[in-house]
Amino acid sequence: MSHDLEEGRRVLRIEAQSILEVAERLNGNFEKAVQLVFDCVGKVIVTGIGKSGQVARKMASTLSSTGTPALYLHPAESSHGDMGVISKGDLVIAFSYGGESPELAPLMKFIARKDVALIGFTARNESALAKHATVVLDIAVKEEACPLGLAPTSSSTASLALADALAMAVLKRRGFRKEDFAEFHPGGSLGRKLTLRVQDVMHSGEALPLVGLQESMTRVISLMTSKDVRGVAGVIDEKQSLVGIITDGDIRRRLERSSNPLHEKAQDVMSKNPKTINCQELAEKAAFLMEQFKIDRLFAIDRTSDNPQRPVGLIHFQDLLKSGVR
Repeated sequence: MSHDLEEGRRVLRIEAQSILEVAERLNGNFEKAVQLVFDCVGKVIVTGIGKSGQVARKMASTLSSTGTPALYLHPAESSHGDMGVISKGDLVIAFSYGGESPELAPLMKFIARKDVALIGFTARNESALAKHATVVLDIAVKEEACPLGLAPTSSSTASLALADALAMAVLKRRGFRKEDFAEFHPGGSLGRKLTLRVQDVMHSGEALPLVGLQESMTRVISLMTSKDVRGVAGVIDEKQSLVGIITDGDIRRRLERSSNPLHEKAQDVMSKNPKTINCQELAEKAAFLMEQFKIDRLFAIDRTSDNPQRPVGLIHFQDLLKSGVR
């Protein structure tokens, strides 16, 4: 094993162990911290300096995206007017491993005067931060993963993990759902996966290749080559319900058994009971079904309509690729 691989694994093991040790020390203070965040009627203001500040920024972002209004406050800037962002009803979360960051001192005095609750992430229960805090969460680690024992590594990792644990416990307490998450993440591939519906990307109306049971295969093949989604046709009965599907594969298989399939009817060639999806379903579910059943096209139906078996659209896997769902 190379020295680089050995060092990488050493660091990961130390940091992983540090997180496990923090997990074992969780107690009633964690539950109190969850309650404070859950009950906050204002904003959650997260602060810290240096590496602790980076963790604080991440926590503020995570809380904001999961239903808890939060922002990051730079402790040094807070003494130059930014303390005005803190109002009655807010909650402050402060990160400081040693608990004695001088930049935090004016902020702690300010929130004490304003009677604002404070959650302190620190490794020292006798520190200034711990003494000012309403609730203290222990982020102590036995050793830093830095071979010099200097750079914050295990300590910042443990702090970040505990911050995530607090945010996720609050998320669960709130009953936060995928739909709520999508509302805060409308952009990018994540937003598309959580918001895009089948009806948003399906082909419908004149683009829908549909034929009757008695339609000649000559007409079926003509239709399959002229519509937006080629190589497929849906077969409907007299009630407009989808009863079958014809694909290029169905035609090839029929050629092996029939001397002249062009003289046959759609009902002779079709595959019965085709897979369908409700048009109100997430497009991501359509992608899942296509992958599960190894197909690249799905007819969409509207289960809320008078005829829930009538095809209202057709979605192709390429449509999902173009939309960014896959």
